[in-house]
Amino acid sequence: MKTWCTEAVNKITADIQRSADTHLIKLSLPALTGIDIYLKDESTHPTGSLKHRLARSLFLYALCNGKIDDSTTIVEASSGSTAVSEAYFARMIGIPFIAVMPKSTAKSKIKQIEFYGGQCHFVDCPSQMHDASVELAKAVDGYFMDQFTYAERATDWRGNNNIAESIFQQMSLEPHSIPSTIVMSAGTGGTSATLGRYIRYKGYHTQLLVVDPENSAFYPHFKKQNEATRVISASRIEGIGRPQVEASFQPDVIDDMLQVPDSASIAAILWLEKIIGRKTGASTGTNIWGALQTARQMKQSGTTGSIVTLICDSGERYLDTYYNPAWVKQHIGDTQPYLKQLQQFN
Repeated sequence: MKTWCTEAVNKITADIQRSADTHLIKLSLPALTGIDIYLKDESTHPTGSLKHRLARSLFLYALCNGKIDDSTTIVEASSGSTAVSEAYFARMIGIPFIAVMPKSTAKSKIKQIEFYGGQCHFVDCPSQMHDASVELAKAVDGYFMDQFTYAERATDWRGNNNIAESIFQQMSLEPHSIPSTIVMSAGTGGTSATLGRYIRYKGYHTQLLVVDPENSAFYPHFKKQNEATRVISASRIEGIGRPQVEASFQPDVIDDMLQVPDSASIAAILWLEKIIGRKTGASTGTNIWGALQTARQMKQSGTTGSIVTLICDSGERYLDTYYNPAWVKQHIGDTQPYLKQLQQFN
């Protein structure tokens, strides 16, 4: 088994070496003189999203903890992007993969999971995913990867080319090289934990603002410090927002949180497309809204500096939902008031 494990780790490590770092894009916004906004473009990973980093870390963590061998079936609870990335790595090392997800998951993500050789196991609503994954892993004698528990500990937050280290290295020659604020949405909570820990480890004065959509437990938990916080309705911004506070969410490394209206998130991706000429996912819209509100506050106070946030994935996965006006009107609501607010930044 150790020989197989060594070969599997080597294959994943070789994949890292073949991949260049993701780009850092500077927005050109004349209305924000002295305030620079940068987008870390995680959509350029081989599997097209920020979750590529997470999946890679989770596989290495499980392999090096002796949880996976050459006959193990991997089971994961995922609404899509993490499952796409985990299916990629499972195929790379030659083991089966099953994603447990809501029936409402975007069809394009389901196709990508299947493209990489994964299977999909559907449940009626997100609240059923965890328990269904536990039961399925037992039934197939497999391993439940459990991103919502292990995301914050699988990544080496002190360095090793994590996303925080990458951001600060790429910012080193910019006019405001140490960001005033990094804005990150919460899915598992793993990325915000990595960012917050790294900022403290390096002694930076950067503020970490975590943005959260409607129908998510993270924001009310942070504001009330109530671990029992739960919400009944599911998040409409795919990939972020959780009905309960997950183990990977680390509120103590977060400086502040902002709850973003879902209509504002959709308005932000429509606005951003006109700025950079590309479609992005709705979680990116949540990030952008938070970054622009931070910039507005800085402008009002006469503060200069830089803000960094993330493009989490491509909008090409959401052509039938977030980029479909009829779907948005039915499922999200009116984006026009927020689009009008965004015009001030042009």
